[in-house]
Amino acid sequence: MSRTDPTDLARRAFLRRSALVGAAGAAAPWALNLSLMADAAAAGAPGDYKALVCVFLYGGNDQGNTLVPVDAAHHASYAAIRTGIATPLASLQATALAPTVPLPDGLQYALAPEMAPLKPLWDAGALAVQLNVGPLIQPTTVAQYTARSVPLPPKLFSHNDQQSIWQSDLPEGATSGWGGRIGDLILSGNGNSVFTCVSVTGNAVYLSGRSAVQYQIGPNGAVAINGIARSLYGSSTAQAALRTLITQPRAHLFEDEMSRITRRSIDAEATVSAALASVPALATPFDAANPLASQLKMVARLIAARGTLGLSRQVFMVSLGGFDLHDGLPEKHPELLARVAGAMRSFHDATVELGVAGQVTAFTASDFGRTLSSNGDGSDHGWGSHHMVMGGAVKGRRFYGTAPAVAVNGPDDVGQGRLLPSTSVDQFGATLATWLGVGAGDLALVVPRIGNFATRNLGFV
Repeated sequence: MSRTDPTDLARRAFLRRSALVGAAGAAAPWALNLSLMADAAAAGAPGDYKALVCVFLYGGNDQGNTLVPVDAAHHASYAAIRTGIATPLASLQATALAPTVPLPDGLQYALAPEMAPLKPLWDAGALAVQLNVGPLIQPTTVAQYTARSVPLPPKLFSHNDQQSIWQSDLPEGATSGWGGRIGDLILSGNGNSVFTCVSVTGNAVYLSGRSAVQYQIGPNGAVAINGIARSLYGSSTAQAALRTLITQPRAHLFEDEMSRITRRSIDAEATVSAALASVPALATPFDAANPLASQLKMVARLIAARGTLGLSRQVFMVSLGGFDLHDGLPEKHPELLARVAGAMRSFHDATVELGVAGQVTAFTASDFGRTLSSNGDGSDHGWGSHHMVMGGAVKGRRFYGTAPAVAVNGPDDVGQGRLLPSTSVDQFGATLATWLGVGAGDLALVVPRIGNFATRNLGFV
């Protein structure tokens, strides 16, 4: 397959969208917006709702101890490779996963013992696993990687760059991510478009679009400007004066833009705070000591307020850090996985409580996977990794993609136990974008390299 230049592909797709309504010159953005509005109208009936939730695990989650071989032969190979960090076979029986479609060569997997809260979701068909996914420019073999005969993602094994590539398709410095680019295409279908892309974990390129601007909210709610949220120095007059000062139009272009953004922030805080106050408290328990659970609880509350906010499509991001475990993995990793599993289980239960489990799909992502081999007390930066997809619309109780060989210097190892991905992030993102309502002709606007891959829908949702 010949390599398609992703920038040119996305540019041609953008121009095609504009040409559909005869747009030209200054009218192009307006015409494109009309085209997007038509797509949004076709996405579903009035009252229809869908949301994607990215659960990003910063630092590079160790996939080898998250999804562990549990059949005797493959576990023996795994334990020999991961000396000092392997999970004992006896502790994996309760979380062994029985898929509807068995894997080749008798390979069987179990979730890490600490991820037991997610086992019932797997059994119920609400959880699936995409095997060995990671950034690729085009389908690549180990021989091609070794010979450098095909283009490769830049700056492999670097935290900042691989976080950016996972979230945006571009190295550090990217200005838009594929979640935000989905937001560009669904923006016009929302009554209050400012809440289309919502981060509960601070600024993230994943949610930045070309038109969509991510709205950042804390686990406890919208952050108000103290001086205008209540009386300033005990004076309502001073409070009003401060509001006028920071929001009034300005003659200087940059100052005026700052005022406009501040006005939008103040208005959005008031809107979202009122919407959250209008919905009943969730009955589903979330662990307040678990930061990921607190973030996902806020996502669930915002979903509960979707009607008040006039939303039909949303993209969210939450995250948990601490996964860069070059040492101390046997002690630290189980605690992190317990937080992930507990938070995701509570979130799924909350979507069931809200009656939207089939309309909300959550998935994990991370900088990269880790090396199969142990470095003694941990693992080092890798490439391909396994990721979970959760929700009522998921075609669960299945492994998707190709399972890598449990072998160092094996057919999937590019060196030091680093897995060459067999599925690209573009394919992963395209599958999720398609479920949310992005048309086949617009996938290149979301994941620009999708034209380099024959399979655009992995089928897990």
